[in-house]
Amino acid sequence: MSEVASRGLYNAVEDVRIAFSKTGCVTSATLVLLGTSLDYAVYPDRANEFLLLRIGVAAATMLILWLTQGEFGRRNIRWLTLTWLCLPQVMIAWMIYLTEGSSSIYFVGLHLALYAVGMIVPISYLEGLGFGLFTCFVYFLACRLHPGGIASYGEFYAHLIFTAFSVLISVGCTYFNELSRLRLFSLRERVDEQNASLQETNRSLAEVKGQLIQREKMAAIGTLSAGLLHELNNPVNYSLMAINMGLSLPTAKTDAMLKESLVDAKEGMERIQNIVSDLKTFAYQKPGQDTMRPFLLERALRSAQRLAGHELKGVEVVTDLPADTHVVGDEPALIGVLINLLSNAAHALQAAKRSDPRIEVRAVVRGDRLVFSLRDYGQGISPDNLGRVFEPFFTTRDVGAGLGLGLSVSYGIVQRHGSTLSVQSEYGAWTEFSFDLARPA
Repeated sequence: MSEVASRGLYNAVEDVRIAFSKTGCVTSATLVLLGTSLDYAVYPDRANEFLLLRIGVAAATMLILWLTQGEFGRRNIRWLTLTWLCLPQVMIAWMIYLTEGSSSIYFVGLHLALYAVGMIVPISYLEGLGFGLFTCFVYFLACRLHPGGIASYGEFYAHLIFTAFSVLISVGCTYFNELSRLRLFSLRERVDEQNASLQETNRSLAEVKGQLIQREKMAAIGTLSAGLLHELNNPVNYSLMAINMGLSLPTAKTDAMLKESLVDAKEGMERIQNIVSDLKTFAYQKPGQDTMRPFLLERALRSAQRLAGHELKGVEVVTDLPADTHVVGDEPALIGVLINLLSNAAHALQAAKRSDPRIEVRAVVRGDRLVFSLRDYGQGISPDNLGRVFEPFFTTRDVGAGLGLGLSVSYGIVQRHGSTLSVQSEYGAWTEFSFDLARPA
């Protein structure tokens, strides 16, 4: 068992000891006071004297109960428990001394206390043995110091041997009770550890489930896009050809309004063509060993920065890369991922209107993988939207500013490389995307 588990088991045992000790104090004080009826029945001439004695023992027991409430009581609960256990034994021994010595009926009370301790009170067997020996000792003193001495040694020895047997029974019960408690608490500790492990497994399964759902979404939109590409691409190409032919006619060159209309139409068709191209990239993401080659991620990052130069104007890109950034993958596709991440980061910085717009790019080697992360200090992503950023067509930009396919396409590309594009964000402060790639063997 680990040190932490052992400490937890010890604390559990102590908690039970404290709870039982508090309950035992109240029970013991109550039984001590209820014994007054026995005094009036057996020794009525000493009943008043014994009543004061019982009140004193009950008061001392309740004082111990008060002491157990604080930190002092928790630290010293073992000694406090043994003290209130011994108080009734001392009281009974004193009553034996004052009455008939070895012939006193009160010796039965000593046995009752021994059995109660063995069966109920959660003390160790060594403490139980000490309590039993103490009981035998006070009984011996009460009989030996009795004013009339020991009237019948046979009766005295019989009672003493009977008490010793009760001690052995009490110690045996205490030992097995202690063993059972330790096994029970140990089992509870193991159950708690397994519950914690199951909770962690459930969290992992929830993450895997999210990834599987994301993958199903990717596959669904990919299948839909593949069916539409052919139908969309041909009329777009025909329309562009017709517009280009129209622009080449003399009439378009002399009629400014016609030329402007044709140019607007051409820009609109080119936008549709770009959308179709994005969908084509997404729809036809298939694993291919021929595209997986070693390349320098640092070089791919530089290419992405150049291609995204317009969006990155005025933005400082801080890089922290290892000396060797060789990875294995589809370099053109990953350049597209980097362009998308850099562009999104630049848009976030523009929306946040930071005085010092900055993007931090880091890569760390971990075993046979290179972990890449890109963080912008823009406006962050709200918790409500964080789980949807990779959904196709989901975007928080204004209508016409983006179709919401960039991160979906990037997610599929990274997934094709045996990794997962993940996102973390603090709303109003920063956003970080990360993934890892295999390094050459």
